[in-house]
Amino acid sequence: MPVSRSAVADSYARLSEVLPGLGITELGAGDEVPAGGGWTAAASLAEGGAGLESFLAWDDAQVVRDYGQRARPDVVASFGLHRYAWPACLLVTVPWFLHRRVPRYPVTHVAYDRTAPGLPLGRMAARPEGFACLPGDPAAALPGARVVADEEALRAEVRAAVAEHLEPVLAGFGPRMRRRGRALWGMATDEVVEGLWYVAHLLGEQERARHELELLLPGATRPYVGTAAFRELKGPDGRPLHTRDRASCCMFYTLRPEDTCATCPRTCDADRVNKLLAASV
Repeated sequence: MPVSRSAVADSYARLSEVLPGLGITELGAGDEVPAGGGWTAAASLAEGGAGLESFLAWDDAQVVRDYGQRARPDVVASFGLHRYAWPACLLVTVPWFLHRRVPRYPVTHVAYDRTAPGLPLGRMAARPEGFACLPGDPAAALPGARVVADEEALRAEVRAAVAEHLEPVLAGFGPRMRRRGRALWGMATDEVVEGLWYVAHLLGEQERARHELELLLPGATRPYVGTAAFRELKGPDGRPLHTRDRASCCMFYTLRPEDTCATCPRTCDADRVNKLLAASV
């Protein structure tokens, strides 16, 4: 496989093809992380001060606009964390899934802008600080490469890279969400699994993604909580319907109790089947 200008450029290009609503700009070694305008530095979210307050004001206004009511402050913070962590995890998991390369992104190396026109999922600017790859990968000749022994070692790099980035972010959000420790890492686990699972669906590789994620999160992989938690249900015609059990709750039920997610712990299997069938129409 020819190596492009960076180890992750091809992965992000492919992601943009299937998920054009999310923009990713890879910053070079000498590039500053953008600030001002609609940009929010990940480091300011981790600080938990005015930057986080401004970031969550968007979520607060969105709830009022879309649902005609105010959400509790902890619910607003949960929504805000999800909207940041979902694409942030893709920065790591997509290069791993597509090209077996795992970049590192310290919290000081990433910014997020969700106000960009035409990008409903926002845009991220990120400067990698090295990456891990497997023996025989041509990218091993690039600056910042670190070769690891095998697939399990690379999975450990994925877990470590996501944790390195999210741990300070979770610390910033935690007090506003009234959650700590296991509850916060349950949310992180869900973002890792559901983000890549969604992208794999767009790529037509759902089955491989389920297998890869089960290996990535087999349980007892602290600080993550539980396993990838996939399971299979049967539709009325007997065909398999794939679902998973979330390790955390996104809190959407506080706005629409009758409209829980298909993977919500509050949703019974009969309702899950109906939701999955409706989504496939």
